[in-house]
Amino acid sequence: MRILQLHSNFINYKPVEKELPQAEDAEKSEVRVEEVVVLFTAVEEGDNSQVSQRAINDARAFLGKLKVNKLLIYPFAHLSSNLSKPQEAFNVIKEMEDYAKQKGIETYRAPFGWNKQFTVSIKGHPLAEQARTYAPEAQKVEDTAEEPNGVCGVKKEEPVSEALKAEDTLKSFWHILQTDGSLIPVEEFKFKGQTNLQKFSNYEIKKARAVTVMPPHVSLMKRLEIADYEPGSDPGNVRWYPKGRMIKSLLEQYVTARVQAYGGMEVETPLMYDFHHPSLAKYLNRFPARQYVLKSEDKELFLRFAACFGQFLMAHDAQISYKQLPLKLFELTRYSFRREKSGEVVGLKRLRAFTMPDCHAFCADFEQAKKEFITRFDLCIDVLDNIGLVKDDYEIAMRFTKDFYTEHKEFLAALATKFGKPILAEVWNERFFYFALKWDLNFIDNQDKAAALSTDQIDVENAERYEITYIDEKGEKQKPLILHCSPSGAIERDIYALLEKAYREQMTGKAPMLPVWLSPTQVRLIPISDKFLDKVETLAKQITEHHIRVDIDDTASTLQKKIREAEQEWIPYIIVIGEKEIESSTLSVRIRELKGKQETLSVDQLITKVSEKITDKPYKPLPLPIYLSKRPQFHG
Repeated sequence: MRILQLHSNFINYKPVEKELPQAEDAEKSEVRVEEVVVLFTAVEEGDNSQVSQRAINDARAFLGKLKVNKLLIYPFAHLSSNLSKPQEAFNVIKEMEDYAKQKGIETYRAPFGWNKQFTVSIKGHPLAEQARTYAPEAQKVEDTAEEPNGVCGVKKEEPVSEALKAEDTLKSFWHILQTDGSLIPVEEFKFKGQTNLQKFSNYEIKKARAVTVMPPHVSLMKRLEIADYEPGSDPGNVRWYPKGRMIKSLLEQYVTARVQAYGGMEVETPLMYDFHHPSLAKYLNRFPARQYVLKSEDKELFLRFAACFGQFLMAHDAQISYKQLPLKLFELTRYSFRREKSGEVVGLKRLRAFTMPDCHAFCADFEQAKKEFITRFDLCIDVLDNIGLVKDDYEIAMRFTKDFYTEHKEFLAALATKFGKPILAEVWNERFFYFALKWDLNFIDNQDKAAALSTDQIDVENAERYEITYIDEKGEKQKPLILHCSPSGAIERDIYALLEKAYREQMTGKAPMLPVWLSPTQVRLIPISDKFLDKVETLAKQITEHHIRVDIDDTASTLQKKIREAEQEWIPYIIVIGEKEIESSTLSVRIRELKGKQETLSVDQLITKVSEKITDKPYKPLPLPIYLSKRPQFHG
């Protein structure tokens, strides 16, 4: 059992929709509990009455210290990847509730099996936030495992890279890098007019990655039938419905085309690698990521967490001349794998399997690397802008050593000037990781948490480690510098950011929507009656010929309900068609970005208007049947 224990001023929660068939009955009304200790609880495989009683006894002792006698048990599966079966988990949660009441604690319990919205206010004292882990008594004995040679021994610990260990101990000095290149300690910087930067700085410095409030994009991705959790898989792996797969595919095509135009040569490399390969093993210890490890015959393999391994091994075998530098290799990894902590896995923000565009540039020297770095910096910002994320949506973090700053201050200032805003700088006394400089663009979401999107790094180690060389002007072998760039970051995170941004805009009174080029349906036609269906279908074909996605609502719902449902689906252009529209060849178009304001347009004007929104973007046809009556409902 895993518990996140919060001493709270209050918690508000409201059941929204059932997530499990075993979900108990509950009212969809908001509940508020004040001056309470909240136990966010994940029940794991093997948990029993003994575990539930120990958890409550510890909570009771904690309540006594606080002089509080109010407890809320809140089922929260996101804390673990080793969950019990739903019915068994519900039984344990109920046992906790019953035992707490027996001990005289005023006990509340959030409903089991529901997706819930909640807001929690946490006290400010040092003991207000605590994580607890419990296991059945029998599991305290060390497990044993069969070794490859048949000898039974102590089960090996999961491999953890030295870089991950270093992240927990490495001393960081936090500054704000101004556009003139000067560094100001973060505690001295005046954040006036820099609200997002202040939120981002607080998030990065505290490193509080665990999710305690379900972000709005999670309910949106389900309601819009984009994606959902896959209960039959490992947490952090999601299922993509037709609409979501289309959105994801368009983003993949767009980023790939931009990298190819930049000069990236697309390759494909394996998903898994030998854990004990000399070059790979050394790199693993320099990269702060948790791996999936598996056995295959006599080898211990790990699933890749980036395209570095395959591209570096490919570059090792290649014959490269200085005339070909910078040489750029690119792969869209479907998928990269990282075994993120259970409490940090949530929605599309942090996954264990994700799609990562990964482009490495092999450069002759530092001057060439810096020039290429700036080119890629511009590329990343432009890619995000075309996806629908502008500079106001994200902040930059840069990471380097004091010595690097002293030597390359003008270069760092040039990057800050290009960005046009102050940048959060994490500065180290000495370099531990494989890169001398790294930056990442971070989206700030509605929980004031951040997620890295685009990134680039100057790698000063791996050419040596992988024995990658090029032939210089004198015919001698030299080691290149390597730049690691993802122009968009993980594709799934781009969708997370777009949904979070849409929710934020809704909170300011705007109509939430996806960019038109990513909207699964761009134009919805709503005939007033079935007698107009043939004419409407002809119109749909005419518009579709211009690579615009059109569908037709032929369901039996009322006209007002059809319009309302189209709005709830965030359809950019909604057109009701009756006899007047058929005879006049003019359409009254509801335009979402104008909050439903109607414009009268001819068919050609409509086509021009939509085409202007999607120009130079990739196209895919409608991912579902054109008639709504022919579509299944993927999310209940």
